[in-house]
Order: sequence, then structure tokens, then C-alpha cells
Amino acid sequence: MGNCCVRAASQIMMEATEKPSISHWPGSVQWLLNAVVIATFVMTFIVQAFQIPSESMENTLLIGDYLLVDKFRYGGGGFPDAILPYRQVHRGDIIVFHYPIDPRQHFVKRVIGIPGDHVRLKNQQVYVNGVLMNEPYVHYSTVGHNVFRDEFPRTDILDPDEEGEWWLLMKKLVEDGQLIVPEGNYFALGDHRDDSKDSRYWGFVPRENIVGRPLLIYWSVRNGTEELPASPTMGDKLFHFAYAVTHLFQLTRWDRTLRVVS
Repeated sequence: MGNCCVRAASQIMMEATEKPSISHWPGSVQWLLNAVVIATFVMTFIVQAFQIPSESMENTLLIGDYLLVDKFRYGGGGFPDAILPYRQVHRGDIIVFHYPIDPRQHFVKRVIGIPGDHVRLKNQQVYVNGVLMNEPYVHYSTVGHNVFRDEFPRTDILDPDEEGEWWLLMKKLVEDGQLIVPEGNYFALGDHRDDSKDSRYWGFVPRENIVGRPLLIYWSVRNGTEELPASPTMGDKLFHFAYAVTHLFQLTRWDRTLRVVS
């Protein structure tokens, strides 16, 4: 048996040193195509990578967090949703979605109201269906009181950052000082409640705009410009990139990398 093993090993070494024949190329191309198809399927239907570009979800998500988003969680509507293990969007879920005003952009916010809910903010506190919500994830950063932002909905005030069409629509959906979330839509707010342009300013998130739910922070990096030394080329993107690569260990937030999003 020992000799048999030696002969097999010798054959393997000989085959490895032989030049690949032209007949091997179709198999290699097929393998490459299969890999591309699988990667495309995964990125299209299962997970997708996103970067957090703003402070609106602090301190849950920070600028420089890189996310893997579970696109399989909520399904896409239609018959497959009835037979596959999808679930409904719940209050408290963090969602990634196409920004309703410009669907080319992706936003990430937390669902506060689901279809049929009555939502209001009173002195910054959120009430859903008359019940004060427990929101340990909320972050406040300003001292001043903003009537539109903190006492939502206010149909008598038009905030400079508010979409005009949304203000007109909102007036039709307010009853007894509460905003009613219509069927097929969701009311979403940022966890950084004082610095988030969210449903208060542009309206509801349609169900079909929802891409998925953040699953994992696979990498997190501090703002590189904060670490850059004084240099006349600080504004040069190539310089910033080179600095980030050479200081990868120092810039990485290791305590956030590979953290599950909740």
C-alpha cells in the first residue's frame, strides 16, 4: 500500500509540472463563469455591501462603517414570499432602502411606524398608537428645541429642509395630532434624532423601496482626514487613499469590525 501511495504522489507532481494543454481552457473558463454567476446571484438576491456616509444613525452606525446587508430578509413581494422564509418589516428594524426622492441613493434608517400606525413626537419622545416608545438606541446632540423636528407632525409649520409635496400630503394624513401611516408604507427615523433627514422631512418609505436589513459591520474605519498630517496635498484623493492603505491598522476601528448590527 505504501508503494501505491508513492506512485500516486509522483503522478500528481508530474501532472502539476506539465504545461496545461489547450483542452483545459474550456473548463477554466466555465469555472470562472460559474464563479461570476454565483457572485452575481449572491450580490443581487442575498447580500450587498454598503458604506455609511453620514451621522444620521449614530451611535448605532458610524461614518466609516462598512455593512453587509441581508437582502433576503424581507423578500420582494409576490408568490415567492408565501413559500420562502421571509418575514414582515417590524417596528425597530433598521432598513436600507432607495431614497424615495432620488431612488439612485440608498438610505439607512430605523422603522418607527408600520402600516396603520398613528405616530407622533412630543418633546422629542416618540409615541406610536398613543404608547411612549422605549428607544435606548436614540442619540441626541443638540440643546436647542426645534418645533418641527421635536413636535412632529406640525401642519402649521413648513421647515426649510422639508419637501413641499410631502408637507401637502402630510396634512391629509394627520388626525388628532398624529400621523397615520398608510398601507404599503413605513415611517422611518434616524437614531441620531437631532441630525437626521428622515420621514419627518420627505415622507414614507414605500415597501418596494426596501432593499434589506444591515446584518454585519464587516469593517469600520475612522475618518482618514482626521489622521492626516498637515500637507498641501491633503485634499488629493489619491494621497488620502495611499495614506489609508499604509495606515490601515491604525485607522481600523477593531472594536466595531465584525459586529452584528442590532
